[in-house]
Amino acid sequence: MPLLLSLLLAAAPLATLPEPQAAPVEETAPVDWDREFGVVRKERDPVTGEIPLDPYPQSDANAGAAPFKGETMARAFGGQAGIRKITDRALDFSLLDPRIEAIFAEHDMVRLRRTLFEQVCFILSAGCHYSGREMKVAHKSLGTTRADLNALVEHLQQAMREAGVPFPAQNRLLAKLAPMDRTITER
Repeated sequence: MPLLLSLLLAAAPLATLPEPQAAPVEETAPVDWDREFGVVRKERDPVTGEIPLDPYPQSDANAGAAPFKGETMARAFGGQAGIRKITDRALDFSLLDPRIEAIFAEHDMVRLRRTLFEQVCFILSAGCHYSGREMKVAHKSLGTTRADLNALVEHLQQAMREAGVPFPAQNRLLAKLAPMDRTITER
């Protein structure tokens, strides 16, 4: 009988098992985490490119330092055009610095470039008004450390050197900015 069974099995066509079917993949939209956590992103102003802020009192006093008297410092920095190049270059260095680049990751760089220029231009008496927020408010919750501020100062110094600003003029500006350390650092 075992011989007969083996002959029957050999002669019978083998049943083929069906190919396994892949489970249907359900198409799902990616999760919108901002919406999940209630994050509201404001649209940029179509003219300025800045992200709108809630209204705040605007004053030159918000710049954090009194301006120099006379035009000597403004001339040493190349006037408004020179000041703009210096502040833009300092920010460019900061954006590339792994020590502090994260601070700027979610920042409105259009506004920051404008207000940093206005601040330095106002302090140097180069004919500008500062329209930004008060220093403590502008830096609130950024978690800025003294080391972060030192890195930014390094970048400002490098930008001033590249622009040929005389060393005594550089030191005079840095001396005006130094007291802001207590206002903008949080840890």
